Amino acid sequence: MAFNWLKKHFGKPGATAPETAAPEENITPPEEAAVVAEQPVPAPPAAAVEPAASEPVIAETLSEAAIAPVAAEQSAPETSAAAAEPAASEPVIAETLSEEAIAPVAAETTETEPALAQPQTKPKNESGGYFARIRQGLAKTRRGFADLFLGKKTLDQDLIDDLETQLLTADVGIEVTRNIIDSVTAQIDRKELKDVEAVKAAVRDHMQQLLAPYAQPLDTSRTKPFVILMTGINGAGKTTTIGKLARYFQQEGKKVMLAAGDTFRAAAVEQLQTWGARHNVPVIAQGTGADAASVAYDALQSATARGIDVLIIDTAGRLHTQDHLMEELKKIKRVIAKLDPAAPHETMLIIDAGNGQNALRQAEQFHKAMQLDSITVTKLDGTAKGGILFAISEKLGIPIRYIGVGEQPEDLRPFNAQEFVQALLYAE
Repeated sequence: MAFNWLKKHFGKPGATAPETAAPEENITPPEEAAVVAEQPVPAPPAAAVEPAASEPVIAETLSEAAIAPVAAEQSAPETSAAAAEPAASEPVIAETLSEEAIAPVAAETTETEPALAQPQTKPKNESGGYFARIRQGLAKTRRGFADLFLGKKTLDQDLIDDLETQLLTADVGIEVTRNIIDSVTAQIDRKELKDVEAVKAAVRDHMQQLLAPYAQPLDTSRTKPFVILMTGINGAGKTTTIGKLARYFQQEGKKVMLAAGDTFRAAAVEQLQTWGARHNVPVIAQGTGADAASVAYDALQSATARGIDVLIIDTAGRLHTQDHLMEELKKIKRVIAKLDPAAPHETMLIIDAGNGQNALRQAEQFHKAMQLDSITVTKLDGTAKGGILFAISEKLGIPIRYIGVGEQPEDLRPFNAQEFVQALLYAE
């Protein structure tokens, strides 16, 4: 009985201890481990899915061979397009004389043409803005005339003397000034002018009469290609004016070509090519130091073959005192005359209005050497006094084709005598 009591109290717990305690220790850890294992298991597949999706972009795998051609097909056009741009732009940098080498230039500029659509869609008040820039450039001269007429109440000799001084100060020149003064004095003596405002109106009318015969638009339809030979001193704005003229003729529906005849400066060729690329115009060019007459000759040959309407030939800037450079201009004329006896059809001098009376001396010397057909006046938006147009037109008797008042293509316009005199004398 004692044995049974001991067995009851001590034997049974000892038997149950391994049955209950051990399983609890063995079961619980696996469950916890399973839980722990179940949590990281989904994470690796999730992390593995993302690289699998991005692997075709980074590097091809054997299982993704079908994706690789797609990626290759998509990247191939980009590579070819990137390579095509330098190839297309090379003819613009240096264009040879053959027709095959010139053709890529047109292809290159055609690609850039959409970027040029904005200048064609200017607001309708563009003309007003242009006139405002003329007025701004001539503000100093206009204020001088305004002070003159506002400060005078009677028609006397002092008024005439002050008017003469103001005209000379404005670079009108001695001969033109004397012409205006004599006319106004005669009208006063005949009692045709009653007050100061009448004198001002008489001065305006006389100025317009002096300039009107020389405000002649350039007619490029007489022949094809119409050849314009540009000349002038360094810094007058010759190359820039060529680019603006190219754009102007384009807007008239004409096909234009440029010839980089300024072979002394590499920058001049590059500048002309920039204008050509910007306006979808082919440019004929050779290396620095090349014969300018040869460039002009090849350009005229190419222009004739390609049906160009207007060919504009740039030349190196030169002073009128540099005889050897003036001879180069004569050589260009002789050489291109072998292809067209009438070429160049227009020899145009570009002058900087800010040079004042010195511009008149330049024009006289260039005209003597080259027999100029016209002039174009630039930089009237700067410090120019404006009167030099009267002096040059009176002295040379040749047309003033265009005037420039800024850097943009639309800032070059055909010369309008009435508009110019209005800006010179009147505030509004």
